[in-house]
Amino acid sequence: MTVDLEIICVGNELLIGKTLNTNAFWMGKQATTLGANVKRITVVQDIVEEIAKVIREAVKRNPQFIVTSGGLGPTFDDKTLEGVATAFNCKLEVNQKALAMVKEKYIEYTKKRNLPQGEMTLARVKMATLPEKTEPIQNPVGTAPAVRLDLNGTVLFALPGVPSEMEAIFTQTIEPLLKEAVGDRLFCEKSMFLKDIMESQLAPLIDVVMAANVGVYIKSHPLGAENKPHIEIHLTTAGKHEDKPEEMLTKAMRQLASLVEENGGKAVAEK
Repeated sequence: MTVDLEIICVGNELLIGKTLNTNAFWMGKQATTLGANVKRITVVQDIVEEIAKVIREAVKRNPQFIVTSGGLGPTFDDKTLEGVATAFNCKLEVNQKALAMVKEKYIEYTKKRNLPQGEMTLARVKMATLPEKTEPIQNPVGTAPAVRLDLNGTVLFALPGVPSEMEAIFTQTIEPLLKEAVGDRLFCEKSMFLKDIMESQLAPLIDVVMAANVGVYIKSHPLGAENKPHIEIHLTTAGKHEDKPEEMLTKAMRQLASLVEENGGKAVAEK
């Protein structure tokens, strides 16, 4: 059984092209490498109703994990936790455990800079105002705590959008849970590079090899032009160790390389 995960990235800056969505790329790669099945990545505006809507939609699909990124800070446009509260019709309240985390961070910052201890302003308290029945998670890099909410069969994590903070919390908190859920399921991937065959010629050959190697997914990525073809072939599969997924990929890759050569192309490299 696969372990399904959905990613929701929050932020207008991601939608207007101001910020490249490296968080989605990083989380997708990490989760996949760990053996999870990333079913969907959604990007949504800083609008409470929109955030709530995509969260409710994700929950209806029953993934084991949902991870949001962004919108946990002190500014007016940090609305992810409002969206979570709206999605599940629950109240926002100052979480004392989260408040202690935020206070500790500001004490630490002011001591390092020899500054007077800052007050817990409304903006700072905002970072400790969580939906009821959620659990704050220590942020080892920044100030805003992450949040965990356990639903019926789904665990929702809300992570900060700052990449260094998101990566640290994901690695410390979510990665061990994914490993436990995935168990001995492995994700394997291989690539090879082809030349002298057009993608339109290649397509039916990929169909043949995928039909002969159930569970192997083959994706072509053109790197050149149609009249000067250079194509990367990326093969992936996931399975238990005893299923020998790496051997499955090697077998499929060799079959495809042989068919390509029969049709006038060449496999020039692999990795």
